[in-house]
Amino acid sequence: MPRRPNGEAEGCALTIGNFDGVHRGHKAMLALLNNEARHRGVPSCVMTFEPHPRDFFAAQQRKPDFAPARIATLRDKLTELARCGVDRCLVLPFNARLATQTAADFITDTLVDALGVRYVLVGDDFCFGAGRKGDYAMLDAAGAHHGFDVARMQSYEVHSLRVSSSAVRQALGEGRMADVAALLGRPYSISGHVVHGRKLGRELGASAPGAGDGFRTLNLRFAHWKPAASGIFAVQVHGLHPNPSAPPLAGVANLGVRPSLDPDDVNGGRVLLETHCLDWPAEVAAHLGAEGAYGKIVRVDLLHKLHDELKYDSLNALTQGIAKDCDDARTFFAASHAQTRRQTTRDRI
Repeated sequence: MPRRPNGEAEGCALTIGNFDGVHRGHKAMLALLNNEARHRGVPSCVMTFEPHPRDFFAAQQRKPDFAPARIATLRDKLTELARCGVDRCLVLPFNARLATQTAADFITDTLVDALGVRYVLVGDDFCFGAGRKGDYAMLDAAGAHHGFDVARMQSYEVHSLRVSSSAVRQALGEGRMADVAALLGRPYSISGHVVHGRKLGRELGASAPGAGDGFRTLNLRFAHWKPAASGIFAVQVHGLHPNPSAPPLAGVANLGVRPSLDPDDVNGGRVLLETHCLDWPAEVAAHLGAEGAYGKIVRVDLLHKLHDELKYDSLNALTQGIAKDCDDARTFFAASHAQTRRQTTRDRI
């Protein structure tokens, strides 16, 4: 954080948390934070952690099941925080030093000396410091002593349901994508650089009806080994068209470990989001050129879950399965388009 000429921290309005998914409850908190920051004439700042603290303790204790399923990549979390108007984001590496730092030292060393906080906003279940011994009461008392304000925000509810990262994880795990969108306030999405794969999709289904020259895919790596969602989805792809205002491309995607393929493939068995666009407009192909989308940053919205990942016993069976997924995705988009058209007609009436 910047410091004044006399060496003192510039000051900020701060909130602290994992912010996995940046859901509607987070957004309400960030709106309040930004307002308090403007009132005090200081920047708004989010402090978050990488890895997730529970990831760290799961690895330390060799209990992988203790690690939470990850909703968003770090890239997507930072992107959403920026969209919420946050001035700064501080990503602390959650390591042994931070895990063993006392709550009192965290307040004096980090909040007061390093950041010069003027205002701290936390959730109603906020705990911090080694052993989670720091709580709101301790933080409030420290604020009175050091001269910064402390506020606590109660749970945010939608249709009488508490909005939380746990609720988002549960909905993703159950494939309830409409509920996920309601909790997030937007479709669930994953973004990243398109990476090279085995290029098997170019061979699969080259002779299948509607497959064109095969089931080519855009491959995005999901950095965490345990994504909150998995399976086959009807999706929309943003960032490929040369016209930024053009509609996204419809597609079908596999998020997971691809059980029908060799786990020792070029991506090392890592979790991938593999997306096949149902149509590839000529202007998109011309814009991307011979290299295609490799290296390009795209965003994929997961709109509707078709089914869980399946293990096929042959490449021919896999090809037929992908072809059916494409047909089912087209059916979903046709139904969605018809519903939108009916709604638009009712609105006009």
